Amino acid sequence: MAFDEQDDDSFAQINITPLVDVMLVLLVIFMVTAPLLQQGIGVELPRVAAKPLTTEVEQLNVVISRDGGVRLNNTPLSAAELTQKLTALVQSQPDCKVALRADKTVPYGQLAEVMAVIRNAGVKKIGMVTEPLKENR
Repeated sequence: MAFDEQDDDSFAQINITPLVDVMLVLLVIFMVTAPLLQQGIGVELPRVAAKPLTTEVEQLNVVISRDGGVRLNNTPLSAAELTQKLTALVQSQPDCKVALRADKTVPYGQLAEVMAVIRNAGVKKIGMVTEPLKENR
């Protein structure tokens, strides 16, 4: 009987079956939990009989309409008048906030000019107001 020398050499191999099993379990776990992270969980908040908190600092609304008109709290103003009004309001209320609402068709240059007027009047807190994106489902 002749012995083949190739049979004497044995190779040590790593068994990857347990590794594949663990990876598949992790994949299933992530597939199940990922939609929960995106949608969130509905919470029904408690109802209480309390009055809303009143703030001492009044928020000012600056609106730039489609035709380019600028309004401060529904009062039409020019850029110079807006600067004067805001400067006077900042002197009386240094922590006043401005909510800037601009039509989406207003050119960026005009929006930047109005923001510069607001900033030069001394307002430190400017908020850009937008509407939430509506998803098609």
